[in-house]
Amino acid sequence: MTLPSPVAVRRWFGRRLDSISTGGWLVGLLFFALSLTPSLIPRHFVVQGILCGCTFAVGYGIGVFFEWLWNWLGLAWSNPRLARWVGRICAGACLVLAITFLWFSTGWQNSIRAAMDIAPVESRQPILVAMIAVVPAALLIGLGTLIVHGVRATSVRLARHIPRRVALLGAMLLVGLLTAAFGDGVVARGLLFAADRFYGNLDHLAGAYAEAPSDPQRSGSDQSLVPWDTIGLDARIYVQSGPSAEEITALTGKPAETPLRVYVGLRSAETPEDRANLALAEMDRVGAFERSVLVLIMPVGTGWVEPAAVDTLELLHRGDVASVAVQYSYLTSWLSLVSEPDVGVETARTLFKAVYDRWTAMPKDTRPRLYLHGLSLGAYSSAASTSLYDVLSDPFDGAFWVGTPFASSAWRNVSLNRSTGSPVWKPVLGDSSAVRFANRGSDVLSGAPWGPLRIVYLQYPTDPIVFFEPTMLYREPAWLSGPRAPSISPLLNWYPVVTFLQVALDMALAQTAPVGFGHFYSPQDYFDGWLAVTDPPGWTTAEIDALRIKISRHGDIGPLTGGWFRTAPEG
Repeated sequence: MTLPSPVAVRRWFGRRLDSISTGGWLVGLLFFALSLTPSLIPRHFVVQGILCGCTFAVGYGIGVFFEWLWNWLGLAWSNPRLARWVGRICAGACLVLAITFLWFSTGWQNSIRAAMDIAPVESRQPILVAMIAVVPAALLIGLGTLIVHGVRATSVRLARHIPRRVALLGAMLLVGLLTAAFGDGVVARGLLFAADRFYGNLDHLAGAYAEAPSDPQRSGSDQSLVPWDTIGLDARIYVQSGPSAEEITALTGKPAETPLRVYVGLRSAETPEDRANLALAEMDRVGAFERSVLVLIMPVGTGWVEPAAVDTLELLHRGDVASVAVQYSYLTSWLSLVSEPDVGVETARTLFKAVYDRWTAMPKDTRPRLYLHGLSLGAYSSAASTSLYDVLSDPFDGAFWVGTPFASSAWRNVSLNRSTGSPVWKPVLGDSSAVRFANRGSDVLSGAPWGPLRIVYLQYPTDPIVFFEPTMLYREPAWLSGPRAPSISPLLNWYPVVTFLQVALDMALAQTAPVGFGHFYSPQDYFDGWLAVTDPPGWTTAEIDALRIKISRHGDIGPLTGGWFRTAPEG
């Protein structure tokens, strides 16, 4: 068999290169390289490969479009041979850049991991990243190619009746609208419906065989107004865990009582109004309004209530606490956030109104102190549950919102009205007597004296749920353009489109970070936040410091076991 000559091989290879869009190859490789730079959350090599493939495909599409636009406007090079070689040289330079960035990517990822005390990645991972990236890149470019063929075919048909360029623009508009309608109305909604059914079935089935609580004060018990089989898996951890009076006394050395926890599931009643009324009736049954502290909690999307958030509050007040939570969704918070962020607002407002109306009707000297709390999407819903203008005549006592999502208008308005000179990742509002922001719980323990209303926003600078911005697609975010937080990598830079995709992916990975980073908030920060918001009586500074140390020792297992005091729920 005769082997092809070197000249034939070179020509064949050149034809293959010429068949690839120079602009697409150029921008795609540039995006691929930039996606290897660090962001907020360290990425596993599989995730990094998927991100690189997606960014290459997006860059390829952008490059193809601008190359087509350049030619369509009649700006093509007069010398095709020169244009071809310039394009090849630029694409080759971007390929070298991509390979170089792959080499440096290990160090970039390890710089984030070192700050978070995570084991470094291995040096062989850049090769795996490049191999994995081929799959999503090929799939997305193939999908884009189908859409382009659809535009061309439609344009040909329309050109029989209208001018050619008008037909092309009409085809682009028509195919674009049909693709968007199909993607949003069929694919996206179908996937969300499937996810909702999956998480709903999981919520129902995962805890179907667990025994109901024997304590009559707990929701779901035989004496409870809330049927046990309507309380899902995540909610059962909240209901069944937590400290008893004896355990609080053993840890604090002070007399205590067993806290009250009320929970109403999404299946417990048909409408938000019915669920709020059921929660109010359950609160009356267990005597929630007789406690010194009453907290309205909005759980995260799946119905989860963070144990560290509730346990620390109950310790500080020696069990003299009643908390109530109402479920509003089955989806995880980040899915709800990008698809239906307002899903919990109606429930939050209905619950707040029912409890607030009862609370304001009570004598001020005998009623409990009323607080609001939420984590993640729960913080979004809780912050939207009322307007301060509606409660000025008789305000609640405070709120503790943790990891509030970027979409929250309440959080955004307060952040935008921060004092001049304070960074967006840690705003200062006025004299800080009413609202304080904290990157660590201890940040809010000093400052000007508090006023009658205390609101604390706890947010880690590395939390993408808080600091993602849709405008990052085309504009540098304020938390990168000004002074940056110490926990943000100095190697993190903003690049159009690429940084948007990086931080969007970080949202899905936000809870893979270690405790104290990303969207994984530490028990110590919950402890100090509640200490600032509720100012628990009967403690000396030395006693608080000693309790904080004890919580730090338990904190490593608390978030994993559903409470610091039991490794399994009680029956």
